[in-house]
Amino acid sequence: MEEVKLNRYLKQLSKQYKNISQVTEEIINLQAILNLPKGTELFLSDIHGEYGSFSHILNNGSGIIKNKIEDIFNNQITERERSILATLIYYPEEKLALIKKEIDNLDEWYSITLYRLIEVARVVSSKYTRSKVRKAMIKGFDYIIDELLNLQGAGPDKERYYKQIINSIIELDRADEFIVAISKLIKRMAIDHLHIIGDIFDRGSNAKLVVDTLMEFHSLDIQLGNHDILWMGAACGNKSCIANVVRICSRYDNIDTLEEGYGINIRPLTTFALETYKNDDCKKFTPKVYDYNKYIGSDEVSISKVHKAISIIQFKLEGQLIMEHPEYEMDDRLLLDKVDYKNGTVRIGRETYKLNDTNFPTIDPDNPYALTKEEEEIINRLQESFKNSETLNKHISFIYSKSSIYKCFNSNLLFHGCVPLEENGEFSEVNILGKKLSGKNYLDYIDKVIRKAYIEKDELDANKEINDYMWYLWCGPKSPLFGKDKAATFERYFLDEKETHKEKKNPYYRLSGQEEICDKLLKEFGLDCKNSHIINGHIPVKEKDGESPIRANGKLLVIDGGFAKSYRAQTGRAGYTLTYNSYGLLLSANEPFDSKDVAIREEKDIKYDIMVNAKETERKNVASTDIGKEIQEEINDLKLLLNAYKEGKIKENF
Repeated sequence: MEEVKLNRYLKQLSKQYKNISQVTEEIINLQAILNLPKGTELFLSDIHGEYGSFSHILNNGSGIIKNKIEDIFNNQITERERSILATLIYYPEEKLALIKKEIDNLDEWYSITLYRLIEVARVVSSKYTRSKVRKAMIKGFDYIIDELLNLQGAGPDKERYYKQIINSIIELDRADEFIVAISKLIKRMAIDHLHIIGDIFDRGSNAKLVVDTLMEFHSLDIQLGNHDILWMGAACGNKSCIANVVRICSRYDNIDTLEEGYGINIRPLTTFALETYKNDDCKKFTPKVYDYNKYIGSDEVSISKVHKAISIIQFKLEGQLIMEHPEYEMDDRLLLDKVDYKNGTVRIGRETYKLNDTNFPTIDPDNPYALTKEEEEIINRLQESFKNSETLNKHISFIYSKSSIYKCFNSNLLFHGCVPLEENGEFSEVNILGKKLSGKNYLDYIDKVIRKAYIEKDELDANKEINDYMWYLWCGPKSPLFGKDKAATFERYFLDEKETHKEKKNPYYRLSGQEEICDKLLKEFGLDCKNSHIINGHIPVKEKDGESPIRANGKLLVIDGGFAKSYRAQTGRAGYTLTYNSYGLLLSANEPFDSKDVAIREEKDIKYDIMVNAKETERKNVASTDIGKEIQEEINDLKLLLNAYKEGKIKENF
């Protein structure tokens, strides 16, 4: 039977490679690819809507492009000229517009600049096949760029040919378009594959632009974070997720993300909030990050009222879910029924605390988790708006297509939050939809559940249990995306005692600093403990307090260092970037990015402080990668087909 299947497979393969000549040509090509240096991977985590920094890191290849320029032109041109060249590559259209206003002899500048850009392109593309580089070129200039990149070491006749191409580009007034085309090629070649280790959404104001950019990126994968699953749950119609999304957008003054970015109608909520809390300044709900150039003062009060209104709706909806699902083990989050509304206090555990805000016009003390008729109408309209947003659904569909809860890639284990552990280091057993699972099996099952929730989102009643679980993944104590015992949202709003705001981390975050625990995790996911790493984000590294992103003797790299502006006071950094090229791993700490405008005008780049440079003893080639293993399997199949042709089992076609 196995031989029959093999023969059937080889006959299918023979339709693509019709004869011995075609098979041998492909084997030679694939074997050559295996010996090329591995492509560069870039790892980013916890972007949180900070499009400016994110976009700039992609444009500068996480410092790779600037380093290549330094290597090529260090002793040939000035530092200012190198900076201008780098900025031109990052932002070709915008920088060209400024340069053309300042340069007197533009043709001479074009000639010099085109030569320099071609040299940078030649260096960054040198470790890829000519075919791969050609496919990455903008159509219309692909033939010309291909010619220019492959003239190195040519004789005088070819040199004259080279110069004539450059002169013709300038004479025909195509230099600007050529600069844009070759700059895009350089950026495309700098990063071969991108890993997003969770949390695209929330806090920053431009998550939509981040996703738009990811959708255009040539090769990437996404490991889901709790903020991603929150938006995915909202797109599935989960009301508690929707309330959380709207609350966070209110908290960080990002209502525009909902209204203008995704067409979510907030007006009914706004009208309700302004009327319900008209005599309440809602001071405790003042937005965290507020742009005073964007609104007049009165609008801050309006946003605060919206913020409070949706928060109360959220607490009610979450309470309903918790009571419906005792298996979540989240009864400690049922606080509305612990409030003494007459005396303005709340009982948490054995302690009673004074509330700093006692105005609850929509809460019935006898039935605190019941929505009012108006609140019910508002959340229903929001649900329809989220489910029917064309842009949001396009983005969420894309994220589903590229994402997973974890990924094993080139001997690295990637996940956003944690693999839940007990205090003794054993994997936590979690009750998920009637199944008791732990470790890798738990994460694998979650991956199936979230896909089912989206595919069947129009059947909410039939799949309520699965839909509800999307919210648990956002903030549940055993969720690998959250990794804390609780989300102390109520306490942060209504209690001044800081100790009540504390959220205890899963034991993973303490134990994973031990090398033997990391080895256990790597083994659980089928990776070689000796040569593998764990890469995750989620919990910002407080470097200013002495924390390090490098743990367990280099086995664990935590790359959340404060990409979001709201975290930078805690971390002292503006995020980390990790690259993995043919020479090894390079972890850098980022300095804050000012703005695109400053970067273009002043050639101001992000500064990267190298924290670890883990060079391999031997330069890695494609053969040592996951893609290399797939290529080797393809070669093995082609060799079987070659033998079948030689033995006459399959006839050649010409």
